[in-house]
Amino acid sequence: MTLRLRRAITSTTLVPGASRSGAPWDGSVVDLTPATPRIPRGPAHRLEEELSETPQVRDTVAGDPIRVLIVDDHALFRRGLEMVLDDEDGIEVVGQCGDGQEAVEQVGDLVPDVVLMDIRMPRRGGIEACTSIKDQVPSVKIVMLTISDEEEDLFEAIKAGATGYLLKDVSIDEVADVVRAVHDGQSFISPSMASKLITEFAVMAKRGDERQQQVPAPKLTDREMEVLRLVARGLGNREIAKELFISENTVKNHIRNILEKLQLHSRMEAVVYAVREKLLEIS
Repeated sequence: MTLRLRRAITSTTLVPGASRSGAPWDGSVVDLTPATPRIPRGPAHRLEEELSETPQVRDTVAGDPIRVLIVDDHALFRRGLEMVLDDEDGIEVVGQCGDGQEAVEQVGDLVPDVVLMDIRMPRRGGIEACTSIKDQVPSVKIVMLTISDEEEDLFEAIKAGATGYLLKDVSIDEVADVVRAVHDGQSFISPSMASKLITEFAVMAKRGDERQQQVPAPKLTDREMEVLRLVARGLGNREIAKELFISENTVKNHIRNILEKLQLHSRMEAVVYAVREKLLEIS
């Protein structure tokens, strides 16, 4: 497996082994758009924006660098990624951790904006650590950066609150772009994994047809239902606000209420819910 480093380390093999996912991501657009209504557009899903208000959320001042924590059990990979990201404008690597347990112990002090984390690590894996990190700092955006192209890992990462899922054959340019994007409220999934997610959505929709008994869904207001459908279409808060002629803060309040009522943790999970409840059709 290789990670192409365009400045400090060029074409350096960072982690032993090869990626199972095929050729590197070439930046091509993944068309995730069925018939109406639409699933999110672009090379990856724009699905999640954490909305928690907590004393642990670091006040962001315009011009502040994006604080990044790297979590991986390969020291060479961590160091190479740190060297390149530190060379990027507006990004600052505030720490490195060799496993999920160390990340959980340090995240409260470091309060990163974005965590780049592997899945397979000693002591504590990335998915388990993801849940604990989100509990401590709900505002943090966590991106799984891994060689695992297993569907189960993707789904478990989403359920644990991950904002993105990238395979390690992605170029370093893309990693920096993803850090900026998730910090701005978007979510990213490697194209090959995104197709698996869409397939799973379709399976869930079919299962919904076959269920004869359903537990009544929590009651959402008409406005919350409108917001949920727009979230499922991949619209961001600003776009939803324009669509419904309301303020962005009002949109955030609606989404927070939706997630609380449905006992969900992320906009990604809200899309899954929308599919299951037939609010969104997948062809």
